[in-house]
Amino acid sequence: MKILKEKDFQTIAEQALQARINILHMTTLSASGHPGGSMSSIDILLTLYHMLNIDSSNPYMPERDRVVVSNGHISPGVYCTLARMGFFNIDDAIAEFRMAGSIFEGHVERYVPGVEWTTGNLGQGLSAGCGFALAGRINHKDYHTFVLMGDGEQQKGQISEARRFAAKYNLHKLTAIIDYNQLQIGGSIHTVMPQNIRADWEADGWLVLEINGHDLQAIYASILKASISETPVMILAHTVMGKGVSFMENQAKYHGSTLKAEQLQEALNELEGENRLEYYKQLREKKSRSAKAKGNELPKLMPGFNLGQPKVYAERTDNRSAWGKAIADLAAINANSKTPIVVFDCDLQGSVKTNDFEKVCPDHFIQGGIMEQNTAVAAGAMSTCGISTWWADFGMFGIDEVYNAQRLNDINHANLKVVTTHVGIDVGEDGRTHQCIDYIGLARNLFHFKLICPADPNQTDRAIRWASNQPGNILITMGRSVLPIITGEGNAPYYDTDYRFEYGKADLLRQGEKVAVIVTGTPVGRVLQAVDKLKESDINAALWYVSSPLAIDRNMIAEAALCGTIVTVEDHNVNSGLGTIIANELNENQLHCKLEKLGVREYPISGSSDDVYKWAGLDVDALMSVIRKAYHV
Repeated sequence: MKILKEKDFQTIAEQALQARINILHMTTLSASGHPGGSMSSIDILLTLYHMLNIDSSNPYMPERDRVVVSNGHISPGVYCTLARMGFFNIDDAIAEFRMAGSIFEGHVERYVPGVEWTTGNLGQGLSAGCGFALAGRINHKDYHTFVLMGDGEQQKGQISEARRFAAKYNLHKLTAIIDYNQLQIGGSIHTVMPQNIRADWEADGWLVLEINGHDLQAIYASILKASISETPVMILAHTVMGKGVSFMENQAKYHGSTLKAEQLQEALNELEGENRLEYYKQLREKKSRSAKAKGNELPKLMPGFNLGQPKVYAERTDNRSAWGKAIADLAAINANSKTPIVVFDCDLQGSVKTNDFEKVCPDHFIQGGIMEQNTAVAAGAMSTCGISTWWADFGMFGIDEVYNAQRLNDINHANLKVVTTHVGIDVGEDGRTHQCIDYIGLARNLFHFKLICPADPNQTDRAIRWASNQPGNILITMGRSVLPIITGEGNAPYYDTDYRFEYGKADLLRQGEKVAVIVTGTPVGRVLQAVDKLKESDINAALWYVSSPLAIDRNMIAEAALCGTIVTVEDHNVNSGLGTIIANELNENQLHCKLEKLGVREYPISGSSDDVYKWAGLDVDALMSVIRKAYHV
């Protein structure tokens, strides 16, 4: 941390005054925003950033200190601070604040120079800070991570998950600073939802320092103390909402209410600031007709791993075992790579098969406990730090329960690889609460996620190896049960030693006519058995396997449509999965054929895998009946 001198405090005080003037211009000009919290936290922001090891000309230098602004609505304060650190021109931020097409959005975004993590949904910032702090340890980088937080957001349960995680891994290079102005939208935090913030943090093993959040010397001293602490530190900074303007101070309405033009003048009179509202109005109008400020081009992770020798399974096994062996193999053969491989687990290593990786790389196996919300965000943040980051969990927890966290990983352009087992109705007796039948539908909502649904252990092995060298977020799904090895026309493994996984390519498992069956996920073994049995009755249906439902092979669709009838099969909600995607493709490409969608039409029952598939009408006999009827139409 940088040591500040007396002249630095004078500079910070002057900048804080100007920043308050800028904040009021910014929010009044846009007629929206959050001036109150920005003004209460600006002294903290400026003091902190003056102490950081950062370089505006090299914003992604690996050794830089990180700051996560969890309460992303204080973006006016953040923009004023970053501008004074040289990341961009303050006039651009003021004129473009909340303007359509501008990078200076209402909540901080990662592509704004100097912003580490897109935030806004409260309660997730500390988890991201955990990911950054742990990444520093794994990468052997001596930087510090700070997380700025609001006091109202302390009501969020995910924060307690992150506190425990940080304490478990003793992330002493992690400091949280809470803007304790004691007001939120609904009024006093003590009325909206009473809690003892200090006691909560201390109970989870954090050192708590309590200060005046407007005393620059006190802020400085607490940050210095935190930087040498042997445990994680929380600084509880007492502040005043709307600090600096008397009629705004301690008024909850200014959490999210802006000033009118006449109120702005009154406030500026108190701050002894020049009224430049008309200037900014003209600048905003000019910028609305021209190119906006450009954001940072975010770095991509391209590890260049040695993918090793793909394994060929000849005997039945489960996809999850193939995934576990593949990631352990990749870790072993790339032990000396500059890019570490890290796997997160949520107390399911025996079920999601991460135990082999734990044996190979115990220091890179992160046990997050039954805290999926924290794990999803921490893993996502870590994946932006030059680390190949994987998280394995059940589908119900890795995509359903943490959908919002995965959405923010998508928005942040993370590089997380999420492996979810127990998807579809292949969960067995655990029943409907654990049967993840919406993983395709949810993934369809994430604009940049890739989705891979491997057919068998051989394709699983190839898909894992392929994904390890790909940038961006990838969701890889699989069921629970032991599966047959998918074979080609000659009964040899279809995904053999010559097979190379190609995202978006559909696999023609059986040639046929009149009916094209298109399947994804665990039902493929039953569908293959049904199609092969029908051949004995001279019913030759074509069979395609789709491993990439979000990147449909249009050539395959066109060829399948020529058969006259398409039957889609999936153990997924029939309204939002493969069948619906195929229907959209047929419509958009003006391809005319009959379409019959087979899938799950109700929350599934509890029972053995075979019994549940029979209940859903996805057993071999039911599939044969549907295909036979379609063939003879």
